[in-house]
Parts: sequence; structure tokens; C-alpha cells
Amino acid sequence: MNRTALINQIKTKKSFLCVGLDTDTAKIPKHLQSNPDAVVEFNKAIIDATKDYCVAYKINTAFYEAMGLKGWQAMEATCNYIPQTHFKIADAKRGDIGNTSAQYAKTFFQTFAFDAVTVAPYMGEDSVKPFLEYDNKFTIVLGLTSNAGANDFQKLTVDTNNQQKKLYEVVLEKIAGWGNADNLMFVVGATQASDLKNIRTIIPDNFLLIPGVGTQGGSLEEVSKNGMNADCGLLVNTSRNIIYASGDENFAATAAKVAKDYNVEMSEYLKDVF
Repeated sequence: MNRTALINQIKTKKSFLCVGLDTDTAKIPKHLQSNPDAVVEFNKAIIDATKDYCVAYKINTAFYEAMGLKGWQAMEATCNYIPQTHFKIADAKRGDIGNTSAQYAKTFFQTFAFDAVTVAPYMGEDSVKPFLEYDNKFTIVLGLTSNAGANDFQKLTVDTNNQQKKLYEVVLEKIAGWGNADNLMFVVGATQASDLKNIRTIIPDNFLLIPGVGTQGGSLEEVSKNGMNADCGLLVNTSRNIIYASGDENFAATAAKVAKDYNVEMSEYLKDVF
């Protein structure tokens, strides 16, 4: 899916919601746990219930890799079940020397049918470039994350060209030149909403993937107010708050209600954009 198609989906649905499929076998409803394909059946039910209210799904690969071969099969089945109208993100946080990154890119863009993959930039340009070589695919680079440990490195003050900047600012500025708004996005945590205005001065056009709204305490209103650009430019991800909204047999209907509530709120924030 390219940028234009993604923006059109946001306009059509009046939503920039991304549903995170961080499916934990211990947390899915008990009536499904005896099913040999419990993860896939759970994911299918969530997708069917929420697809009218969101524009993207994000699969956190760790929850699938932990199950071994069966988990990889469940991830593939889930990815293939997501409608083609929806943006598919592999939250894999890969990044290694060039030839290894090339294999990671092949995994998620060719072997699997993902539209985007999250990438850690610590090893530099040659670790990110292989992901950017695919047409109509997005590399989503970690920018300023929502976890407490973000302060350990990302907000350190560094001296660059005799200017004092935060390390995350240097990272954003540097990486923005490796790609463009058609193939490069950034992760910015919702709990960092106060930094979004500054981030938008550095990367005004790129889409931002925003985790941390809901269970982690991020504010959708603050994120929307400080992070939107002329194309919306946001994908706000919510995982546990939607997929585990209920643990009973009506879990899918409850997930749909929560997703719809987000959709309604997002449509209000989009009125000033479209």
C-alpha cells in the first residue's frame, strides 16, 4: 500500500486507528484456548469486528516468534486474513549489518505480505537502507519511544556542529535524509506528546506511528493536537485496550465497541484536516 492509498483510507473511514494484534495465548478468552488454532481464530474475530473502524493492523512479531513454528504460521495466516484495504505493519524492530537487514526486509516484504516493518536505527544507515529499497513499502524507524527507558539514551543532550540537541532530534534529522515521506515513517510514543510539535518541525511530512494511547496512558487528544499534519500523518496504535477489552465469549463485540469509540473521537480531530 502506498501513501496515497493510506491517506484515502483515512479520509474514507475518518479514522487513523491502528489495532495492535499483540496476541498472548494466556490472555485470549478461555473458550478459545483449547482450539489448536486459538491465536488465528482470535485474531480473525478481532479483525472482523474492528475492520470498519481502523485503517491499519500491527502484528507484534515477538508474541508469534515465542510460539516457534506454529507462531510463524499463525502470523502468516493473520497477515493474509487482514483485508487488502488495510495497512499491515510487522512490529519486528529489526536492524543489523546490511546483508542481514536485506534478509529481514525480504522476510517481511516478500515472504510475508506486510506493508511496513519497524526498524531500530542504532547501527546506522547501512542497516536501514535495505528496507527502503522496496517500492510501496514503508520502513518505520524508532524515533522517540513511550517506555520509561527512552530517557536513558533518546533524550540525552549531545553536541553536533556546535549545537546542543537531544539525541532523538539528531536521529530524526539524519534518517529523514535516507528516504522520504513515501517510504519512511517514525515511531513516536503517545506519552511523548509534549515533544510532538518539535518533532513536526524536524519531520513535517512523514507519517508517525504512535503507540501508547490507552493502557499506557497516552492522550489521543494531545497526540492529535500536536502531531497531525496536512495529510493527518498519524497512525495511532492501540492493542490491549481493544483486543482484551473483554475476556468472555462476546470479546469481539466489545472490541468493536471500543474501536468504534476511538473512530468517533478521531473523526472529530480530522474535521480540521479533511
